[in-house]
Amino acid sequence: MSDTPSERKRGSGARMVYDLLRDEILDLKLAPGSPIDEVQLAERFGMSRTPIREALVRLSGEGLIETLPNRSTMVAAIDFLNLSPLFDALVLMYRVTTRLAAQNHRAEDLPILHGLHADYAASVAARDTSAMIATNAAFHAAIAEAGRNPYFTGLFSRLLDESRRMLHLYYRSYEEQFPQRFVDEHAEIIAAIEAHDLDAADRLGKAHAEAIVVQVQALFSRNDRLDIPLQGHRFFFVDK
Repeated sequence: MSDTPSERKRGSGARMVYDLLRDEILDLKLAPGSPIDEVQLAERFGMSRTPIREALVRLSGEGLIETLPNRSTMVAAIDFLNLSPLFDALVLMYRVTTRLAAQNHRAEDLPILHGLHADYAASVAARDTSAMIATNAAFHAAIAEAGRNPYFTGLFSRLLDESRRMLHLYYRSYEEQFPQRFVDEHAEIIAAIEAHDLDAADRLGKAHAEAIVVQVQALFSRNDRLDIPLQGHRFFFVDK
């Protein structure tokens, strides 16, 4: 039996709420520790609480929101003490997707990569943090697409999304100069892909990922605390 119009509308409403709240959480527009209120969300989106609740259940399943013992709901904390598995998976995906792109890309993939590379360079020059993160993710997702393995593409996109909150904090730590080196490394990666140089693509993908990981780890493990104003206070930092 096909869904009724009301069921389709509810499903699309839940998806819209999920998409918007997820982006707001991952982009730190909703900071860790921010309260989540179903009634306020229903008023904001002009819909009943049922699709709101469905969206929140999905976000909870992804670990982006949490319900406390008093049954209040808030944006989940970022646990900086347990990032090693995420970093390991990211490095592996950078390597395998870049290598596969060198092996399997088609001619039509290259203009896409060059265009996204130019977009990323422009966002760095403009010091636009949100655009940097979005265009960087799009660039690496396009590399994964060029590798022609949908399983790796799906996993890598998920990992890139999961790292967005950390990257926002990371890029906000720059006071004077954004990392031009990543623009240069993107150009080297494209060159290796164009040349079908699998080993160079693997090596460059690994070095690129590890450079980002090292800098993020250094930021969140330094002796002083990260001084960035956020609404919530449920952050965990590592002191050495």
